Amino acid sequence: MIYIETEPGVRIYVEDLNPGGDRTVLFIHGWPLNHHMFEYQLDQLPKYGFRCISLDLRGFGRSDHPWQGYNYNRLADDIRVIIDAMGLRYITLAGFSVGGAVAIRYMSRHRGHGVSRLALLAAAAPSFTKQKGYPFGQTKEEINRQIMQLYTDRPKLLKEFGRKFFATRLSPEFEEWFLRMGLEASGHGTINTSFSLRDEDLGGDLPHIRVPTAIFHGEQDRIVPVQSAEALQRNIPGSMLYRFRASGHGVFYDELDKFNSAFLDFVSGKLPVGQGIES
Repeated sequence: MIYIETEPGVRIYVEDLNPGGDRTVLFIHGWPLNHHMFEYQLDQLPKYGFRCISLDLRGFGRSDHPWQGYNYNRLADDIRVIIDAMGLRYITLAGFSVGGAVAIRYMSRHRGHGVSRLALLAAAAPSFTKQKGYPFGQTKEEINRQIMQLYTDRPKLLKEFGRKFFATRLSPEFEEWFLRMGLEASGHGTINTSFSLRDEDLGGDLPHIRVPTAIFHGEQDRIVPVQSAEALQRNIPGSMLYRFRASGHGVFYDELDKFNSAFLDFVSGKLPVGQGIES
């Protein structure tokens, strides 16, 4: 584990698992979590020769918790600094939920520097909120109410959020682990990233993605509806959509074996671009 300073006074926590692997996957977690959410992928991929790099976004997990810098541009710039500092090339960039949004902004803003494949897992894109011409997701008023609850009772909101996250039955211990992960984030980082989720629009970024791209999405997703994934597929040239019928937002866990198998096939280059699957 290492810390990388991405701007003066801001250090990002990074874990580098199996650094001798011949292929690299860089994981970006979702709101309000941290790199531990990928535990059940990190347990497997190194067996197949992959180097797995995971990080905590600023404000989350073990990274520094600065007051500012939670817009997608700054978060994408943090990823660029990490890629350059670690000398990464020809990587698969894998982003979940808001991490998927940050990955998309990275591909546009930094022209996909160092990235050869892109995996979007229940990505909060092209927009997390409903807007003119895009009737999917939550309204801004709904998100505003959630933000107000973050100011007054963050544990309760995160617990309610966790109940909508998965489509499968979870053990009480898993639910506690998941809630605790969210509570490790700073309050202001959680809130300020919520503003970005509410306000940012990635529609203009999508045509700039020029690498093989896989979109993994659960059809039971109650946080980012599957129509968002369909919009991504239509607007990212040559992308493929992996649909998981029994999965919710937690597509990385709900159908764990099916997800890991499909994800491994993609990062290994076994499926041609444009060939999607349904579970």
